[in-house]
Amino acid sequence: MTRTRIHNFSLSLDGFATGAGQTPEAPMGHAGRRLHEWLIATRFGAPILGHQGGTAGIDDAFAQQHEPGIGVEIMGAGKFGPPGWQDDADWTGWWGPNPPFHTPVLVLTHRPRPSIEMDGGTTFHFLDAAPEEALRAAREAAGGRDVRIGGGPTVVRDFLAAGLVDHMHLVQVPIVLGRGVRVWDGLEALDEHYEIEAVSAPSGVTHLTFDRRAP
Repeated sequence: MTRTRIHNFSLSLDGFATGAGQTPEAPMGHAGRRLHEWLIATRFGAPILGHQGGTAGIDDAFAQQHEPGIGVEIMGAGKFGPPGWQDDADWTGWWGPNPPFHTPVLVLTHRPRPSIEMDGGTTFHFLDAAPEEALRAAREAAGGRDVRIGGGPTVVRDFLAAGLVDHMHLVQVPIVLGRGVRVWDGLEALDEHYEIEAVSAPSGVTHLTFDRRAP
């Protein structure tokens, strides 16, 4: 059965998963790379910056679970580009000609545009849809594999509020951002629906896994 999964989703101690002031030069706003330094340091994450090597251990073990079994990703407009990208016909995302997804990607936006086929097997499809409708479309495109909710925080929050997430891996990073976009607003008693485990890593982050309880 196709599951809906979230992986490697970092947030600050005060619950922000992105900073304020997102621009083409600052995809994460004033947070910069601080939310993702743990990931970039791993064997899985080092190639993101074109580096070789990286660390093994707890952080890498969690990071490596990001890709296996995924057939499609759903992301929000804010993950695909900075405010106003819909007005730039040449904008194809932050990731260059060969994005790291290598699957179909559904981008949720109120202003859809024609699909964009990229190198390496990634095709961006633009959809104006509520979470339930988007997930139906994603499952059809996933070929029997799982669907990954890639973010940003508004999309993650919407799918959680709709009860559509089966497995979630969050990474609590020991920083305080103070502003940006929070994950937890409006998700009171979310913990009642999941088995939750916490694993502390030597890097200082805490890996939190949420697995939906059987009805």
